[in-house]
Order: sequence, then structure tokens, then C-alpha cells
Amino acid sequence: MNRNRLMVGLAVAVLLAFILSAYVYHAFKKAEVNAAGPSLRMTTIVVAAEPLKVGERLDASKVKVIQWPSNSRPEGMFSDVVEVANRAVINNMAENEPILAANLASSESGAGLSATIPEGMRAVSVSVNDVVGVAGFVTPGTMVDVLVTGNSVGNGGGGSVTRTILENIKVLAAGQKMEQDREGKPENVPVITLLVTPEDAGKLTMAATEGKIQLALRNTVDTKSTSPSPVLQSNLFSGGAPVTPVAAPSSGKHAVAVAKPVAPPPYSVEVITGDKHEVKNFPNP
Repeated sequence: MNRNRLMVGLAVAVLLAFILSAYVYHAFKKAEVNAAGPSLRMTTIVVAAEPLKVGERLDASKVKVIQWPSNSRPEGMFSDVVEVANRAVINNMAENEPILAANLASSESGAGLSATIPEGMRAVSVSVNDVVGVAGFVTPGTMVDVLVTGNSVGNGGGGSVTRTILENIKVLAAGQKMEQDREGKPENVPVITLLVTPEDAGKLTMAATEGKIQLALRNTVDTKSTSPSPVLQSNLFSGGAPVTPVAAPSSGKHAVAVAKPVAPPPYSVEVITGDKHEVKNFPNP
């Protein structure tokens, strides 16, 4: 009798142990699934197979496809190499960087410098030297102001005048180089190519033909327009008074503005004779 009870108790203990171990096993499995989270869905995107330079045309040897999480797809990405074939790069790209539409020219733009020119803009080249090119630090991607010095017309007479005709202009190329040196090393070149509007292209061409241009390098984050006043040779070297425009009497339909020099103020001399003080004024010639 006792033997039967012992066998029944042993069987019950084994059954309980089995049930408990099964419960623990399923609990651990459930915890692992919860920790891992839902399965991550992947998609295919096109990336650069090697470093790509501005103006370079893409083909199958320069790009590749990789798996990318579907929930973090970059805007403007491509999923097939065919979609980027024969399109030129307009921004330098690193190896394995996703190929985005914003970094590519249209398929009709061709390759080289022309592919980097946005629609409605123009590329104009000007001759420079180590002074005009700011000691070789005017390189592709930098921003410059364009100053021109030439003969003064109006403003009270002849002499030279220096004006800032263009501000915050992007440099497309230095010589035939379209990419900037990563170390920022200067490079003296004979020609600089600037990105300008069609109207500014005319100003730049006139300035380079009829005057002497100078490039002023600016910080790429400084985009403010300052519109500095022109500098007259007569004022710079003689310290003369500025010319003030005065409206002349009108005898017809339109008033004519004439330039009238501002008279310099008189100077005074204090004369002391004994205990007598006297101030005499004299005209300033």
C-alpha cells in the first residue's frame, strides 16, 4: 500500500516538474521575442561604390545596391542602378553614400562642368593671378565678391573708382578643377569660373573687359548683402569733401540733378595782445 502511494507521489512530482519546466521555457521564448521586437523589413537602395567627384558620369561600375531599412528610406533615393545610369554628379560623394536625386544632374545635362550649372544660371570665366585669386585660396565651392576698378564717370570729375558689382558668388571651377582640395591647400590658376545669373554675366564681362577686377573671398556661411559704397580716387588720396547732389531749377518737364561741392568750413585764429583776446575767422581755400 505504501509502495503504491510512493509511486503515485513520484509520478505526480514528475508531471508537475514537466509542466513547470515547459512553462518556464515558453516564458523565456516569449521574452526573447519581445526583446527582439518585430521583424525589420528591408529594401534595396543604390549607393556609391567609390568616391565620386563633381561632373563625373555614373555607370554600373561606380554604383552598387545594398539593403536598407524600409522605415528609414532617404528622400530621393533610387532602388535600381538603371535609374542613375548616365547621370552626372553635381556634389562630391563618399563611398557607400546613398545616391540621391538632389546630388545628380538630369539625364539630359550631360557630364562635366555644364552638368553642375542649375537651370537659369550661367558659368563665366575670368582671368586671375595670385593677387586677384586671393593668393590661390579661391577654389571650387568657395564664395566671393567681385570688385571692379575703372575710370570714374560723373561724381564730380574723373579719376578712378572701385565698386563692388557682385556679392556672394559661387566659384564653380579653378582652372579645369571642379572639386575643392579637402585639405584647403591654395592653388594658383590663370582662370576662375563663377556661377552667375544672365544679367550678372553681362556685368562681369564688362568689368573684366573695361576695368580691373578683384575677387574678395568670404566665409561660405556669410550670405549677407552689404552693398558697400564706391571708393573714389579723389576722396581716398586727397581727403576731399564728399560731393552732394543738388537739384537744379527745372525749366522743362524733368529736373536735372547737378553735383555741387560742399564748401570747407572756415578756420579760426585766436590773437592775444596783452590782456586782450580776439578771434579772427579766415576762409578755408
